[in-house]
Amino acid sequence: MEAIGQLTGGIAHDFNNLLMAILGSLEILKKRLPDDRNLIPLLDNALQGAERGVALVQRMLTYSRKQNLNMTPVDVPQVIANLMEFIPRSVGANLSIETSLPETLPPVLTDSVQLETAILNLIVNARDAMSQGGMIRISADTASDPTGKDPDARFIRISVSDSGEGMEPETLQQATTPFFTTKGVGKGTGLGLSMVQGLAEQSGGRLLIESIKGQGTTVSLVLPVADTIFVEVSHAETATPVSESRVPAPITVLAVDDDSLVLMNTTLMLEDLGHTVIEAFNGQDALETLRRGAEVDLVITDHSMPRMTGAELAERVSAEWPHLPIILATGYAELPPGNEGHWPKLSKPFSQSELQDAIQAALQVRLEQKRSARR
Repeated sequence: MEAIGQLTGGIAHDFNNLLMAILGSLEILKKRLPDDRNLIPLLDNALQGAERGVALVQRMLTYSRKQNLNMTPVDVPQVIANLMEFIPRSVGANLSIETSLPETLPPVLTDSVQLETAILNLIVNARDAMSQGGMIRISADTASDPTGKDPDARFIRISVSDSGEGMEPETLQQATTPFFTTKGVGKGTGLGLSMVQGLAEQSGGRLLIESIKGQGTTVSLVLPVADTIFVEVSHAETATPVSESRVPAPITVLAVDDDSLVLMNTTLMLEDLGHTVIEAFNGQDALETLRRGAEVDLVITDHSMPRMTGAELAERVSAEWPHLPIILATGYAELPPGNEGHWPKLSKPFSQSELQDAIQAALQVRLEQKRSARR
């Protein structure tokens, strides 16, 4: 399973690069084409198809524990309340939903968007298991460490139960295997439960499944309680004020990527924003460009490159040009431990708007650092 996870992460990384080139080129093409009623729908259709590919890659990355998680304290009852605003109308008239939540529940430490998606996945699975109708029950309560290693650790268990057909022991054993599904063709990717499992484990928790044939299924997400002290320190360290004004053009950007399609796409987006771009295909070329005296205002580099990674390039650039802003573009959460908070990250595939926001934030952070140094 670990090998499958590594393989999935590698495939997803390469696929993200392809989607990066496709989405970026379509975005620029749509901006430059005249408003043709015959062509724009075709472009929109292609963009939607590529965006569905992005969603599929994210599920693969969640399974392989390599997606970027925005770890924050999450109010579980609030997440469930948000879902309940539209879920009851979507599950069908022959199904009913019941929630059982305590009045007070400490927040969990996870990604709120991913958690909402995971719970939604479990609800959809429960619905699909009850073709003749039934009851879906969503509950949350405190739990002990699912690994049994720390009896003092605090966890929250979020459960989705159905009164459906349940699973045979053989099916239950494969329930979290990626791409395994009992649904018909076109009705499921087989990544739903493996994605939920990936989120649970990357958040420091577990996924538990109980099912008896003919008696229904209960799937539980067990997540750690957010440590208030840790959360407050994290927010203080990562908070970065961003100016409301846009980045003044033009600036000169050194773009570094070993994939020519991605590099061309990044260059097109930057130039379309009014910036000047200097290209480099690897870390050594980037360093030589800077050492030759090129006037550069910002560096944006891919992380996963041969011989010198983006993080290694960023370390060397920071050592020689300490005030030069750097953005790491990455296809998944592949940065080595200890490097995550040093430089702003931009997840592939990114849009032109996301690229501009990242540039704005990186320049603003560097400006704040210079101001602090002068004080």
